[in-house]
Amino acid sequence: MEIGIVGLGRMGSNIVKRLIKKDHKVIAYDIDTETLKSASSNGAIPVHSLSDLVMKLVPPRIIWIMLPSGIPTEDVITSLKNLLINGDTIIDGGNSNYIDSIRRNNDLNKLGLIFMDVGTSGGIWGAKQGFSLMIGGDYQAFQTIEPIFKALAPKENKGYGYVGPSGAGHFTKMIHNGIEYGLMQAYAEGFEIMKAKKEFDLDLYQIAEIWRYGSVVRSWLLELTAHLLKDNQELTNVRGYVDDSGEGKLAVMEALELGIPAPVMALSLQRRYQSRQSTSFGAKILESMRNQFGGHPIQAPKDLKK
Repeated sequence: MEIGIVGLGRMGSNIVKRLIKKDHKVIAYDIDTETLKSASSNGAIPVHSLSDLVMKLVPPRIIWIMLPSGIPTEDVITSLKNLLINGDTIIDGGNSNYIDSIRRNNDLNKLGLIFMDVGTSGGIWGAKQGFSLMIGGDYQAFQTIEPIFKALAPKENKGYGYVGPSGAGHFTKMIHNGIEYGLMQAYAEGFEIMKAKKEFDLDLYQIAEIWRYGSVVRSWLLELTAHLLKDNQELTNVRGYVDDSGEGKLAVMEALELGIPAPVMALSLQRRYQSRQSTSFGAKILESMRNQFGGHPIQAPKDLKK
């Protein structure tokens, strides 16, 4: 299939690579010329404006937006709706608020445009391992462009799925990220407790490796933790300042709105806020895990900055 990609950051560039690897035609646009050159070297057809992107694509067009939520995504959708025609499809694969996705779907449908909200997980490893895709919107539209999702998923029949009407994709991804916060916090606390038990002189990398095989707590996050501990158990190059994308906060707010207790999500979110005021080994674990799976930058300790 032919698809346009807008936004070639950590996730967008890997989406391009995987689609091209699976023999789809990709026309790519980003305001950053260097990332555009990189996408071109990987086989994408570069364009230098949204209007050029639309002109290059054969109707009915499919355009996947992979930008930060909020104003960047809103601005691109606003521009595209004035360029596209009846039957064209816009996919938002970022971390948009599901309420915004429902609004955008309603607005675009009035113009004869199709909108799909796709919760996308996989981080910087997606090009190689595939992405987990939670897809919301019109079911017939999903069936039409399903080859795109199959190409991006870890396997053709696993790791992606239509989860419901407009907003359901981003809602599901929001809850996914809330769960992610809780899992990461549990690992961080566990490793911090073990590090504090000085009399045992525990090898944290060894323990992580033991847990990775056969243990009920084995996971990809644990694999990443083992990797980051292998050569630097003190995490001396990590400040322990843990940022967030906002999805965890939205998940907690949704729980409050629904009257559903979600103490683990809430406390893990608060722990991230706390990390910005003081440093602990657990916070270093959290920050390093975010770097490992998502490519989020690590902030060096102040005394290491020159």
